Amino acid sequence: MGYLELLFGTLTVAFLALVWNFLVSFALTPYFKAKRMREQGVRGPKGSFWSGCAEEISHMKAASREMVMDINSHDYLNKVVPHYVKWISQYGGTFLYSVGRKPRLCISDPDLVKQVLSNKFGFYMKLDSGTEVAALLGNGLVLTEGEQWARHRRVVSPAFTMDRIKTMTRTMADCAKSMLDKLHNKKEVEIGTMLKELTADIISNTAFGSSYSAGKEVFFAQYELQMIVLASFLKLELPIKKYLPTEINKRRWMLEKKLRETLMGIIEKRLASKEAGYGNDLLGLMMEACMSEKQEEINMSMDEIIDECKTFFFAGHETTSHLLTWTMFLLSTHQEWQQKLREEVLSECGKEIPDSNKISKLKWMTMVVFETLRLYSPVSLIGRTTCKDTKLGNLMIPKGMDIIIPIAIIHHSKEVWGPDANEFNPLRFENGVSKAAKHPNAMMAFSIGPRACVGQSFALMEAKTVLCMILQRFSFTISTDYKHMPADMITLQPQKGLPIILRPLKA
Repeated sequence: MGYLELLFGTLTVAFLALVWNFLVSFALTPYFKAKRMREQGVRGPKGSFWSGCAEEISHMKAASREMVMDINSHDYLNKVVPHYVKWISQYGGTFLYSVGRKPRLCISDPDLVKQVLSNKFGFYMKLDSGTEVAALLGNGLVLTEGEQWARHRRVVSPAFTMDRIKTMTRTMADCAKSMLDKLHNKKEVEIGTMLKELTADIISNTAFGSSYSAGKEVFFAQYELQMIVLASFLKLELPIKKYLPTEINKRRWMLEKKLRETLMGIIEKRLASKEAGYGNDLLGLMMEACMSEKQEEINMSMDEIIDECKTFFFAGHETTSHLLTWTMFLLSTHQEWQQKLREEVLSECGKEIPDSNKISKLKWMTMVVFETLRLYSPVSLIGRTTCKDTKLGNLMIPKGMDIIIPIAIIHHSKEVWGPDANEFNPLRFENGVSKAAKHPNAMMAFSIGPRACVGQSFALMEAKTVLCMILQRFSFTISTDYKHMPADMITLQPQKGLPIILRPLKA
């Protein structure tokens, strides 16, 4: 009896401890975090006890999903982020809301945003992205933290120096030429799909020494994983469900396996040719770090290489393809700017394949690309979590508070960009990015601070190279079949695609 009583007592204590920990993490901690913010004057929607504001957000997004906008309007906030528009009008630019039991602080003041994103002391970490996002992106630069992130950054950064990017320009142009040669006999094309394939081909060739055809299984798997991630947003489920053999989980596990096997095939092909060196592209630099016997701070494991391959395969084509798609949309609806850019391209490059030096002289094009990134930034928001009690402006933010930065809201703010914030006006960038708005850090398409996008220069060079070659060969307008429906599908993209009418220019 004594043994059974002891066992029963131990199990009872363990069960009570589990219940207490659940109550603390699920109920008490979120309550006191929110209470501390409200005591400092931060207001926001209350939401329900179990789901917070998740249901309201879902309902608002569902109601706006099929909204068709005027083709000349760029004010898509009520369609893409209707909850933020509503709550900012009610509570101001800094407000509190929750998804599930997790409180979130939304900030849209550029000074506060700069304080968060420019912090170099590790006060703000990336949000926990969840299993689905990790499967899509891998635990690479986008998601890693601390020492692991610093080590990965040291290995990856040399692949994206300006000198190295200049050597990639010809490969970018060759990939673009291959795509454009197929378009000369076509009058109408779904340009978004073609640009996705093109940017996938470019990142495959420049960073991994393969091609779109060789890596297409990666892109197909990542696209399907992207749809799974999108479907999981705002769904409140028990954490254990991600381990259960549901149909979605089984499909995700199969896609993860296929993704890993395809990437291992690319890596093994490089290993087989190691006598000639691993190469000086992104994959070569990572493999050198993996196989090197140098100091540990620059070493990478094979699993880490696979994760970074996932990150750069996705980020290296998804965001740039949508930047190009939206630029084509804006140049189609603003023919005067299309002609202005074409004249600049022909003046600097003629009909020849452009090189990096000529592309660097395209000032009008640079302004148009940045204005596209402002109006149609690929990413609509950035999230961080406080690692300790932290002073932010006049607020004391408790440890573990999620901070949401709505980039789309900031990029369309009339207080920041002036009364024409919702209009296409590339001239605002005439004197550079830092002087385009009332705040020098208002442009956040590539983020700012130590975690700014490592591939920013690569993406800009790629976009300008492709645009340059399109403008040399075609004039283009929007098809009458186009419906203007910007949609946040992890990245901002035309919900129904972008059909374009092409007209080849005389040689």
